[in-house]
Amino acid sequence: MHRYLSNLIVALIAGAMLLGAAEISFAQQKDEKKTKETVAMSQSVYEKLTEIQELVEAKDYASAQRLIEEVKGKKGLSDYEMAQIWNISGYSYYLQERYDDAIRAYDNVMAQPGLPEALMLSTLKTKAQLQFQQEDYEGALVTVRRLLDVVSEPSADIMMLEGQALFQLGRYDDALEPIKAGIELYRSQGQVPKENWLLLLRVIYFEQKDYESMIGVVKELIVYYPKDTYILTLAGIYSELGDTKKQLALTEVLYEKGMISTASNAVNLANLYLLHGLPYKAAVVLEKEMAENIVDANERNLRLLSQAWYQAREDAKAIPPLRRAAELSDDGELYIRLAQAHINLEDWEGAASAVRQGLKLGGLKRNDTANIMLGMALFNQKRLEQARRAFEVAAQDSRSRRTANQWIAYVDSEIKRRDLMRQDIPEYQARERDQLEDVIDQ
Repeated sequence: MHRYLSNLIVALIAGAMLLGAAEISFAQQKDEKKTKETVAMSQSVYEKLTEIQELVEAKDYASAQRLIEEVKGKKGLSDYEMAQIWNISGYSYYLQERYDDAIRAYDNVMAQPGLPEALMLSTLKTKAQLQFQQEDYEGALVTVRRLLDVVSEPSADIMMLEGQALFQLGRYDDALEPIKAGIELYRSQGQVPKENWLLLLRVIYFEQKDYESMIGVVKELIVYYPKDTYILTLAGIYSELGDTKKQLALTEVLYEKGMISTASNAVNLANLYLLHGLPYKAAVVLEKEMAENIVDANERNLRLLSQAWYQAREDAKAIPPLRRAAELSDDGELYIRLAQAHINLEDWEGAASAVRQGLKLGGLKRNDTANIMLGMALFNQKRLEQARRAFEVAAQDSRSRRTANQWIAYVDSEIKRRDLMRQDIPEYQARERDQLEDVIDQ
């Protein structure tokens, strides 16, 4: 903003100087009438102002100020000459970052009678910019509206100044109209809207929660000022609108281009894949980013990775992250999920071990269901008495009583069949002695 403001004031002074020089030449033509006496500047004042400008540019502000005071003291100065003296004073103060003094100087420029419209407009605009610089947005708004009263056909820049002042005051609804008008005027002149103008409009729509309108603005930013951050912003807008399919498409493109590499982006992409029935892709992303230490291998992310592998029907791959998550947690429920993964793979010993650990930690949603799982795992290891005890514990809960009793009946029939076989075959090993203490009585 400093550079822009500096260029603006330099342009103002240069334009004023050229205007003064032109009037000198005009006044010297004998056959022409002097029709613009109000902006005439004597050769001596012009030369002094040129000298002052050179001192200011050389940052010799003390010498410049002395010369300014000297010129001010001259008799017979025209209103226009006095305006130009205050004008260069304001510029000098600005470069010294004496903004209050600069504003007062520009007020003195505008206080001169018969000021040319062009100089009045440029001075008002400069004053407004200085007020923005000092975050005096109320004052800037007053100045800009005074500018709008003077100019017959406001430019897009002036409209944007009014919108910016209103925006800074938090008056988003009021700011929308001049900002939209400024941008549309600029477009009608065959110009591409400035990037910061579009960004301002985007923020206003965001504050108004007008996400539909935001889409159009962000698409323009992508077309005219292509940046991956704008594509990511567009993905976020689609998320707010619940259009996760478009959000996924954009996020995936950025990820594959390597343009988003943060942990949050990777986890967000994985969740989007899961949401849209692409668990394998979700698992691949998470596993890759964990291997590269981008995504933390914490309990939450490990659970997500395990879930992705599980939904992709890759039970063997789901077990290691789920086991690590369970080890990091004091939540017994994770061990029950781990047990289910082992059951899916018919790893009965692993299933029984995981259920026992879950029962030991406690806090389960359904102890009865856990004991049913334990009974099944023990049964498939032919540890029938232990399995029966687990089913007996499960039967104490009315929600699982019917299933547990069915299992108990089945286990009893298997025990009888086994015992009969042992009687018929003497060399058969003695009955297996169940170690009931291994069953956690819940």
